Amino acid sequence: MIQQKIVRVRRNYNKWVSNQTIEDFSLRFTAKKIRKWSPFIVANTALGSVSFLALESIGASITLQYGYVNATTAILAVCFLIFVTGLPISYYAAKHGVDIDLLSRGAGFGYIGSTITSLIYASFTFIFFAIEAAIMSTALEVFFGIPLFAGYLFSSIIIIPMVVHGFTLISKLQLCTQPFWLALHILPFAYIASNHPEFFSDWTNFTGRSGDPGGGFNILLFGAASAVIFSLAAQIGEQVDFLRFLPPKTKANGVKWWCAMFSAGPGWIAIGGLKIVAGSFL
Repeated sequence: MIQQKIVRVRRNYNKWVSNQTIEDFSLRFTAKKIRKWSPFIVANTALGSVSFLALESIGASITLQYGYVNATTAILAVCFLIFVTGLPISYYAAKHGVDIDLLSRGAGFGYIGSTITSLIYASFTFIFFAIEAAIMSTALEVFFGIPLFAGYLFSSIIIIPMVVHGFTLISKLQLCTQPFWLALHILPFAYIASNHPEFFSDWTNFTGRSGDPGGGFNILLFGAASAVIFSLAAQIGEQVDFLRFLPPKTKANGVKWWCAMFSAGPGWIAIGGLKIVAGSFL
């Protein structure tokens, strides 16, 4: 019998791959043994992914261009459509513990179809991560004087140690930081409400660069604003990446399971829509 020599590098590698806190079951079925978190933890973590500032940027852009009336009607209409289309996707992903890639295969799109779906999702994610890094880098430059290139580098690298440990670390991070995120989100509106309440009426009367000077509704401008917002439909791919960690639905956790699935699945657009409106105002 040939004795196998186990070198230190291989031993360290074997220890690393067997670490269940690193395994996040990416791009495959999420085993039931790993779906150990409560529905609240999973939903809270999934909703934390909606914290990206691109939503506010989109709301600001369409309002400046098309005016308050066209922007807000587009936000309401598209949010409804995104909720409706995201509901079945979220339900089956959470029920069977699969991500958007495996869900596409199971829906009959085959290997090529699921690959195209993953490509669309990955492209969407890269674009929004780039936008988010640009926003964060600019903020670091404005407030702390950090050069823009250093801000890009910092914003890109800091995420790597967080995602290496998968859902385990991300869930803890979201749980600890969300109270601060909510407080900082509310702070500017509290300040404006107490010091400049007239800004709210200025917002509702804003007609935009391309809008009707009288502030009326324009179907073409509504369509243009809707097209921008509808790019967010691909966000459901990231939501189901979290929802597949929901524990299997039972009689005991049925109500909590449905609440978590609705709120963190298609319901992400409810919070997302509020953030778009917030950006529209700011």
